[in-house]
Amino acid sequence: LDLDIDWSAVFKHAHAVSKTNPFWNELSASNPFVHDIAASNRNENNKYLSILKEKPYLFSKASSNRDSLASSGDELDIDCLLRKTSARRSGRSKSISDFLDIVDNQRFNPRKTTPQKTVPSDMTCLQNDREAYKRAWLSHRQLTRSCLDLEAMSHSPGWAQTQATDIHVICKLNHEGGSVQLPDSDINIHIPAGHVSPGEFQEVGLKAILNPPSSFNNELSSTVSPLIELTLSNLNTREAIFLEVKVAAKVKNDPLSQVMSDIVCFFSLTKEGPFKKLENFYTYQDTIQVKLTDVGHVMYAVIAVQASKIQPPATNVWDYIHRTVSVGIYGPKYIHPSFTAVFTVFGHNYIPGKLTICDIKKGGKNMPPIVFQLWGKHTFLLEKPQDLNISLVSCDPDFEVKMEDQSKNIKEEELKTGEMVRQQFLFSMLGCRDIHFFVFLVQIKVLKSSQVMQFHVTTPDPAPKISGIINRPKRLQNRKEIKSAPLLLIPTVKYPKFQDKTLSVNTYGVALKTVLRQNKIDYLLEYFKGDTIALLGEDKVKAVGQTKIKEWYVGVLRRKIGLVHCKNIKVISKEQAMDTADSEITTKSLVEQIAMPFKKLTYIYSVVLSTVSESVYDWRALAEVLGYSHMSLDDFNEAHVDKESERVAHVVKKMKEDCHANKKKRLFLYELIVALLKIDCQGLVARLTQDTIILTSAVKLGKYWRELAEKLARLTKQQIEAYEVPHRGKNGAVALEVRLW
Repeated sequence: LDLDIDWSAVFKHAHAVSKTNPFWNELSASNPFVHDIAASNRNENNKYLSILKEKPYLFSKASSNRDSLASSGDELDIDCLLRKTSARRSGRSKSISDFLDIVDNQRFNPRKTTPQKTVPSDMTCLQNDREAYKRAWLSHRQLTRSCLDLEAMSHSPGWAQTQATDIHVICKLNHEGGSVQLPDSDINIHIPAGHVSPGEFQEVGLKAILNPPSSFNNELSSTVSPLIELTLSNLNTREAIFLEVKVAAKVKNDPLSQVMSDIVCFFSLTKEGPFKKLENFYTYQDTIQVKLTDVGHVMYAVIAVQASKIQPPATNVWDYIHRTVSVGIYGPKYIHPSFTAVFTVFGHNYIPGKLTICDIKKGGKNMPPIVFQLWGKHTFLLEKPQDLNISLVSCDPDFEVKMEDQSKNIKEEELKTGEMVRQQFLFSMLGCRDIHFFVFLVQIKVLKSSQVMQFHVTTPDPAPKISGIINRPKRLQNRKEIKSAPLLLIPTVKYPKFQDKTLSVNTYGVALKTVLRQNKIDYLLEYFKGDTIALLGEDKVKAVGQTKIKEWYVGVLRRKIGLVHCKNIKVISKEQAMDTADSEITTKSLVEQIAMPFKKLTYIYSVVLSTVSESVYDWRALAEVLGYSHMSLDDFNEAHVDKESERVAHVVKKMKEDCHANKKKRLFLYELIVALLKIDCQGLVARLTQDTIILTSAVKLGKYWRELAEKLARLTKQQIEAYEVPHRGKNGAVALEVRLW
């Protein structure tokens, strides 16, 4: 593109301002639009060139020098930053993020990978429009700030956090077609062969708008994907295109849910609508593929679950689906002594790698918009919109969460909107030690039930030292360093000490009838009329039967925990209970009965070992509840002393060997789960439960996979056979392990 335009005439009106501003010369070094004016005042037009004149193709070619899709000034390669420029020039017109990216690239990415090609922007319209050209430059620079005193800025909270955050991708395809995927997502566009005529091209753009239209979130409808923007450059098409999206929900398998609700796609040629419901789509579990025939240069699509009507006992469309909630923890690119972490809940399963935060406050004042990086993410099943309690706890004694920020709530109404919900948590460093990365715990509690989810997040490193980087570009390019962490930074967690005592119960139930079963079921209680049953809370367990939904309480009778039908008992208070001797239970018996199903579940030892060793941060606490309180560091081999995870793994291996030596009396997985419950690792137990149940189900039902695929997944015989073809052996049979997975 011919962008060598003389802008000097345009800037003549600003000369008067430049003469009265003492900071004009310094300001011009970081702003190409005033740089030419300051240079002309010094009669040095030929010596100092605007970045626009020096790099006229910056917008269209920057992405080809990086293995990233971003093309802002602070995402450029070091060669693009330092080539053919003086030392003074390098230090005065590049932002702090530029130099941090240079350090990262040289330290941790010395060998570049093959970059992805993107379509150059069409900038013909900017040649004769100064304002449009200026807006384009500012758009690419977006939030980047240039800094004069780099060393001073490195100690300022919030430094080097502003970068361009384009959540989109553009690809150029020929008549052979292809697929375009939005990075870090399950959103794809499939362009079939013959979509355009031979010799023609199609530029396909894909973008995710995180907050979907609010009109699709109500009692009868709920969005399960972001608002997706599609762009096409060529409308002279011969074949339709296909949009494929993995959504955050699945319709339940019961007949009522299947009849009352469905996953649908809404389409519009404008962002504001109106949207129309598309008919040409195919749904498989949580993935929907939509055929788009009525195309335009810009199109918008959103996926939602829609109910025809709400039939009691359902209260909204959430009651007909299994809804997955995705959360992300965002923070600055580098940590400093005081920083903010942002907990974000999404109404879909797309969690972007960068997020612009506009409501950060410092000293009671609003900060400029800041781009935060994704530090960690988690997904969990939420059957209906409920109030959530979020708490963050530092696992490192050198850091703490501000007292008023340790626990925050997210309301049910906020989840129903389908939009992003954010909560901010302020971390601060204690004492004057050297700053370092650390681990903190994120815990999510559903307030109306006992559901608890937790996961750990590791912060990034503090900012690298950048003093002297400006004057030593050659030495910087040749330097190679290995990223390492100090050994003293192993996170420590204070686990509770388990106490075996009688459980305090506030609610009881009196049996209204006698229930004895000929076929004994472990998780169902048997009782006589008049028995007093202790209830572990008033929450009800819903089970879908053949004709209706049954509700159960979790009760205790004769030291056994099980389910009792709600209609078979009368709920009374603790004061009304007459004889409660048969309904007492200790905390030890409680955790042992909770773990009872693990005696019959299948597991993979290596997976369990790695999961536990990565998630438990105190080997002594685990050893004590497993009965190895006598163990000391002298019992470990030298290879197990350095890392806490290796010590935890050594304790687990020791217990595995002891259980294997006494197979008749001891069961490894059962005893491990009991121990984890005693030190309150509920999130870890939930993860192991999910893994073992899936594996056990696969092993038990592997040989019936054809029937399951046909009835549950609704696959046709042709689809089943097509899946089997690449997995058949020489005798034409499919191996068992293939069927399991």
